[in-house]
Amino acid sequence: MTTRATVETRRSADGTSIAFERAGSGPPLILVDAALGFRGFGPMGPLAAELAATFTVITYDRRGRGESTDTPPFGVEREVEDLQALVEAAGGSAFAYGFSSGAVLLLHAALAGLALPRLALLEPPLALEDELDGSDLGAEVGELVAVGRRGDAVEHFNKSIGVPEEMLAGMRDAPFWPTLEQAAHTLVYDITITSSLPLDRASEITTPVLLLTSEGSDERLPTWGRWLRDTLPNASLRTLEGEWHGIAPEVLAPVLQEFFTPDNRV
Repeated sequence: MTTRATVETRRSADGTSIAFERAGSGPPLILVDAALGFRGFGPMGPLAAELAATFTVITYDRRGRGESTDTPPFGVEREVEDLQALVEAAGGSAFAYGFSSGAVLLLHAALAGLALPRLALLEPPLALEDELDGSDLGAEVGELVAVGRRGDAVEHFNKSIGVPEEMLAGMRDAPFWPTLEQAAHTLVYDITITSSLPLDRASEITTPVLLLTSEGSDERLPTWGRWLRDTLPNASLRTLEGEWHGIAPEVLAPVLQEFFTPDNRV
């Protein structure tokens, strides 16, 4: 039987208030959003509903989004500390699933030694040498936000990371567009997270990791998962049915349940 979700806050090391919910019962599982996602927007809410029968699912608003506060200056270690606060709220240890930049954040957390005994990562974007083009997307987005062009910042970010035109079409007219604009400044946080992962230390992550990729993604996105599979000492890779850079909760949930269920662990 699942329990009703409750909204809580937890104070991070620098005083930032992190808003989160717990739903369900069972081993704790933290879901880490991608760029612009938070409890009120994105795929984690529906995914949590699919998983709540098996796990105590923790969804949260990353700093600067939703009901969480923010404390400048930003640093990747601040978001790792936010995760540490949630791990402590979960009882000192938790499984974790991360999507896109949220998946890279979990790799940072693993390198920092957080008690995350198993990780599932959906298409974590990596700054591989053969993909770097010399541009500074973080600076470009930050400049647009600084002059009040938040919508342009969101649009520039999405185009730069390769979101297909058919997915971008009409986005500014969508009812959720103001929500994206409100969180535009946090795009710089995600860019910093993905560009600063020390790839030369990735092999130090001995945690069991399940890497996931979507059949609907372009060839560039699965490259990241394959690189991690070949670099991490305890990683596996699965390709699932899905759209560009996304997998439906009803497809993803059974795979996560299998990976995180103790009886299925090896």
